Amino acid sequence: MNIYVGNLSDETSEDDLRKTFESCGQVTTASIIKDKFSSKSKGFGFVEMPSKDEAQSAIEKLNGKDLKGKTLSVNEARPRAEKRNERGYKI
Repeated sequence: MNIYVGNLSDETSEDDLRKTFESCGQVTTASIIKDKFSSKSKGFGFVEMPSKDEAQSAIEKLNGKDLKGKTLSVNEARPRAEKRNERGYKI
């Protein structure tokens, strides 16, 4: 199950994210989305957990919790919406 984690501090590393979620179960991947030009954190990331039960537990336990001075926003990741141009074509 893929989990969205928002409101991340600039100081939060992928390792911090992984360790935080490992308190709830096994973590497959933990990634922080970064600006492709500056490499600065965009303030959100994704954690993938193989067990749906552990992932659901992590969402309930960690949503609203503090990490590095910021209150986490944690919920199930939704599929990315398709981007379309002004004529309705996929881009």
